[in-house]
Amino acid sequence: MTAACVFSSFSKRVLLILVVLITACSSKPQLSNPPKLTTADIYVNQVAFDTRSPKQAVVVLPIGETATRFIVYQGSSMIYQGKLAYQPNFTEWGAGAHYYLADFSQVKRRGEFHIVVNTPKQQLASSTFIIKHNAYFALTAKSLVNYFRASRHTDPSDESIRINGTDRYVNVSGGWVNAGGDQGKHLSQHTDANFLVPQQGAIAVWAMAKSYNSLNRLYQRKALAQELAEEVTWGADYLHRILDREGYFYNNIDDQRGLADERVITGYDGPEGDLNTNFQAAFREGGGIAIAALVRAHELSNETGVQGEFSAKQYLLDAERAFAHLQKNNLHYVDNGEENIIDDYTALIAATELYRITKKSKYLKAARHRAHNLNNRMTSQGWFVSDDNDRPFYHGVESGFPIIALADYLAIEKNRQMSAKTKRTIKLSLDYQLTLNSQVANPFNLARQTFKTCKDRQCSTQKQSFFTPQTNENSDIWQGESSRLTSLTAAAIWGGKITHSDKLGAFGINDELAYFAQSQMDWVLGKNPYQVSMLYGFGVNNPPHAQSAGTMLNGGISNGITGATSHPDGRGITWAQGPDENDWRWVEQWLQNSTWYLLAMTAMTE
Repeated sequence: MTAACVFSSFSKRVLLILVVLITACSSKPQLSNPPKLTTADIYVNQVAFDTRSPKQAVVVLPIGETATRFIVYQGSSMIYQGKLAYQPNFTEWGAGAHYYLADFSQVKRRGEFHIVVNTPKQQLASSTFIIKHNAYFALTAKSLVNYFRASRHTDPSDESIRINGTDRYVNVSGGWVNAGGDQGKHLSQHTDANFLVPQQGAIAVWAMAKSYNSLNRLYQRKALAQELAEEVTWGADYLHRILDREGYFYNNIDDQRGLADERVITGYDGPEGDLNTNFQAAFREGGGIAIAALVRAHELSNETGVQGEFSAKQYLLDAERAFAHLQKNNLHYVDNGEENIIDDYTALIAATELYRITKKSKYLKAARHRAHNLNNRMTSQGWFVSDDNDRPFYHGVESGFPIIALADYLAIEKNRQMSAKTKRTIKLSLDYQLTLNSQVANPFNLARQTFKTCKDRQCSTQKQSFFTPQTNENSDIWQGESSRLTSLTAAAIWGGKITHSDKLGAFGINDELAYFAQSQMDWVLGKNPYQVSMLYGFGVNNPPHAQSAGTMLNGGISNGITGATSHPDGRGITWAQGPDENDWRWVEQWLQNSTWYLLAMTAMTE
């Protein structure tokens, strides 16, 4: 679905962008489209597992070749033997193989390990991986913070940028670049998609501050607290600058990936990215999360004493002013003149954060209104409705956000009736996700979703698939789904602690949900049919570079794997299939990919 370059795929993309490549991985991935799933192999998370987390590998053997057991080695020492669990026949991505699960969750020893499977014909060995307490934080937090620092936009030309359609110039310096190949800065792109718009730049501020709030002792112990706080205030300063005197945020600072004559504050729509003057960010277009981010930045700046160009007090004043403005004007800013589920969960996050800090009753009232809307959008089956026409909510970037918003809201809600309704919504959603995943053979436990494919305002019957359909309200809105999967990891854990709690279980949730949460992270970190760890600098195989994807940085996460381009309804599978000018859809590092990974890592570490 859309992601980084996601939203800026203009027809001019065919002009390639110079690449700065920072070397990170130890070996080049051997790509295959479709993947060679008929070759004997072991698919496993190439980076790490927490000591208490679920741990599984997928073993694939050609028909005619069998195995019954697996062995976990630490170096040359055998430390665990287990029985391979035969899986139902799976042919979604190619026939001719049997699938087995190797579950080694009982292994809690710390160190570096690999898995071996012996068949009558050969011995298979997996890539190595680490088992460690607080593994993802310990191993990747520093690289994540460095990634955000390296992604800062520091070009002084943004100190005087024209607002499209006017002769007015304003200072919109700071923030982070959108992606490896896109120096634009966006709260949300292609807002004309309405149901598929993602939260972009501002969510990085919110996520980093939220992560610090949960893991401050770890950040301090790792000597990262100061650096993280500096990134939060860097982002909050930018949000202050893009808050217009009228009370709305500017949506995009864009130069069509360096191809336009002028860099401007603008809106744009359509597959050609036509510029327009619809640059005011609605709740769903990044405005809601910008408000929430400023509140979090206010809190973190006060707590750490780290201050940017503007004060913590200014951040809160900005948030309150912007919220009041959007409460009155949001319908004027949304592209189709109608609010939908994304307005509800982003406005809910904003109101929740404002009430949490100010304790003003008007923000609790606003939060209850949005939570009520979300609860009413939940069907009895367990999927959300996007609008008033029974369109299922699905998203290629932030599928887990409605549950995260509701879970945060429950922390401020004391009304028993509202709490009960909200808990019911969370439980229905998580139960439905688990049911959806188990309805078909699914050896990788990859998150499936319910959707309708839409084109020219006509929608199909309801379907389910592993990947986001490429036929949708805006045919350009699709790409790799690393963000979607890690958003679901965070949602499963934060929502599950409320409705599927198990204090003795991994992540504090029951086993089935914990395995689901871990499996989405495993996929992103290498347990996928292409054996590619999307987290650059970690794992055995990292994504290849592509000129259309631009810079590759350690701590950045590539967009990821998609459904086959020959199946626009989400069926099949493909990865970096080329040609180069299209490979950004899979390979490019988008700011939101690392942001959602950060949130998932935080949930898994708490």
